[in-house]
Amino acid sequence: MKIDILYEDDDLVIVNKAPGLLVIPDRFNAEIPSLGRLLEARSGQKIWIVHRLDRGTSGTICFAKNETTHSYLSQLFENRQVSKYYLGLVTGMLIPAEGRIEKAIIEHPTIKGKMIVAKKGKASVTDYKALEQWPLYSLVEFQIHTGRTHQIRVHMQSIGHPLVCDELYGDGQPFLVSNIKRKYRLSDKEEIEKPLLSRLALHASRLEFKKEDGTEIKVEAPLPKDIAACVKQLNKWQPQTS
Repeated sequence: MKIDILYEDDDLVIVNKAPGLLVIPDRFNAEIPSLGRLLEARSGQKIWIVHRLDRGTSGTICFAKNETTHSYLSQLFENRQVSKYYLGLVTGMLIPAEGRIEKAIIEHPTIKGKMIVAKKGKASVTDYKALEQWPLYSLVEFQIHTGRTHQIRVHMQSIGHPLVCDELYGDGQPFLVSNIKRKYRLSDKEEIEKPLLSRLALHASRLEFKKEDGTEIKVEAPLPKDIAACVKQLNKWQPQTS
């Protein structure tokens, strides 16, 4: 499996993770490929996990190549000294188009693996800004100032704009051209419509921090083809709002 390396030096490596790829090995099925294992096979050395992305999320993720760097980077993330930006396609138009969500997050009391907004939860802060908006969807940039599990997904659900294709916090429906194009017709070669997007519409777009020696690291991963295809079709078939 090809690995898209965005930045690499003697201490760390930053990868553009493909959607659907695990960051760490599955506890119940070690045969499923994981990014950490792939990097170790590529380099022939131990790789340390610094932070994580959900399986369905694509984009920038950083790994350490030694214990000293792992310890340093872990402290950076814990002390909120890393700037983390995401791009996501959400349902509906955001009003206002820019703002901050400050809602504490806690584990769901009965549903394993799900998080909810609750006063007793851990403080969580997400800034959002709609970059493009159409009648049914919005392309949004997020900056998270805390690193809670499913933070963006939970916060966007809490304001009524879940991420597209989110099975846990939204309706999980795929993105279809027929939803935005009037009088859509299948081609003669198609029996059913193929979705443009069927995975979580979230992409870790930028990562910025300083190394221990003061070197500034700024890495960006372009919008992946599947989300970009949705944006292209929205611009083609839906009038964009200001």
